[in-house]
Amino acid sequence: MAKTTAIDLEGGTPPRHSASLKQTAGTGEKGRAASTETETISVRSVGSSDHTHRTLKSRHIQLIGMGGTIGTALYVQIGKGLLAGGPASLFLAFTLWCTFILAVTLGMAEMVTYLPISSPFIRFASRYVDEAFGFAAGWNFFVFEAAMVPFEITACNVIIHYWSDVVPAGGIIAITIVLYGLINILAVRWYGEVEFWAALGKVLLILALLAFTFVTMLGGNPLHDRFGFRYWRDPGAFATLYHSGALGRFLGFLQCLIQASFTIAGPDYVAMAAGEAENPRKVMPRAFNAVFYRLTVFFVLGSLAVGIVVPANDEEMRVAFNTGAPGAAASPYVVAMNRLKIRVLPDIVNAMVLTAAFSAGNSYVYCASRSLYGLALEGKAPAIFRRCTARGVPVYAVGVVLAIALLAFLQVSNDAAVVLQWFVNLVTASQLINFSAISLTYLRFHAALKAQGVERRTLPYVGPLQPYAAWYALAGCFVMTFVGGYTVFLPGKWDVPTFLFSYAMIGICPVLYIGWKVIKRTKIYKPEEVDLGKNLDEIEEYERTYVPIPPKNSFDRFLDWLFG
Repeated sequence: MAKTTAIDLEGGTPPRHSASLKQTAGTGEKGRAASTETETISVRSVGSSDHTHRTLKSRHIQLIGMGGTIGTALYVQIGKGLLAGGPASLFLAFTLWCTFILAVTLGMAEMVTYLPISSPFIRFASRYVDEAFGFAAGWNFFVFEAAMVPFEITACNVIIHYWSDVVPAGGIIAITIVLYGLINILAVRWYGEVEFWAALGKVLLILALLAFTFVTMLGGNPLHDRFGFRYWRDPGAFATLYHSGALGRFLGFLQCLIQASFTIAGPDYVAMAAGEAENPRKVMPRAFNAVFYRLTVFFVLGSLAVGIVVPANDEEMRVAFNTGAPGAAASPYVVAMNRLKIRVLPDIVNAMVLTAAFSAGNSYVYCASRSLYGLALEGKAPAIFRRCTARGVPVYAVGVVLAIALLAFLQVSNDAAVVLQWFVNLVTASQLINFSAISLTYLRFHAALKAQGVERRTLPYVGPLQPYAAWYALAGCFVMTFVGGYTVFLPGKWDVPTFLFSYAMIGICPVLYIGWKVIKRTKIYKPEEVDLGKNLDEIEEYERTYVPIPPKNSFDRFLDWLFG
């Protein structure tokens, strides 16, 4: 089989490689007990206890990969990084952090396309490293995803109040939670369709804002001001933070890097859909490939555009963040539109950002519920969370996530900006721990392949620069995990809630690991003991019996062709 890289994954149906894999995979001490049960129903996910259905089409996965994880941070919160470090620091920080996320993606893609099962990387951590490690990593990811739901709900409330304060915050929160419940409980296909159109809107929005930047910087604005890269010269490319001189510029860059580590989502959202994707070994490589282009277009060019359209010392943007101004008022793009005397567009941007926030929250409900479902499948969460509806929805897992979403009501009695920052601090640490866990899991997977004689070139996807890319990702994400809340240790900056939300999961994860290890007496697997064969027969059987479901109408056929 020809070696596949992250830059060229558009091949046809993957060659059959089951013979070479089955001869070598799962031959270790643990691998001899690999499951051989098969599931021949084409829409049923693999695994004897996995009752989710494979109903997400290629176009659903493509858009989830391209835009499903974009929330308000890319349009609004990114302005905080500009204020802290200036346009050059913001651009460099986002570009640098994209390299770490790409390195994480390479490892994730290789594992998930090899074994596309429900909640894959959570279960891989248990199989390839240690059951206790999978327990800690899985619950950390669940906390991260579940905490993002009230974050985006809070953002939706703030955005709606950009237009009017007539509807109370509690009403908006309740309506949003009900809508999330309806979308996620009715059927997976509903989630896929809603996310497809919402993600498409987010992609079009960021492309439109990039076009807005290009046109206005060349003078296409009501003021006919051809400002170009003026703000890189005045007030300057680098801003100082907390200190003057080189130290201040470094701290400004560091703050931008922290902002990037929160804003730039990784491949975990794509991976979570692997167990419910049609023909995953053909679809998933394309979705992971889309991550490369998403990182480049959305985040690298997005960070560059923000530094072009508004200066780093803009008072309107600073006041908007400090006072928790409603909606997209703090968005660098809206601030730029106000500076250029452009009307109507700010309202359109606010409406699109609302769509982005709602869609991101919808994605987090899906991913959080599937992570809890995956933990239950592995016996690391109560068995009740394994129960699915007739349409393959883990209804009790979804219910728990929606219950956690009620934390959004905190903003009713607290300032919304404060509540948003609490969630930002919590989820940033959890996300970095998750990326570190994925990288370590891949390193063990890579070692197991080598020890058990599995040729990586026979895999459906072969990530370049491995295992060096995984070591690079592990080092960067692990270090940044501890850096995120460093400001509380600066003179006069101590804040108890900030400290707790920044470092809580760093303390909780070792406790989860040690506790499960002591209770269950687990061990760290040697490479030759890793079970590489479990569920592999089911995947091969699914591929062998897979029959594509034809589009219902010409419009669906067009969409499948366009995004297939």
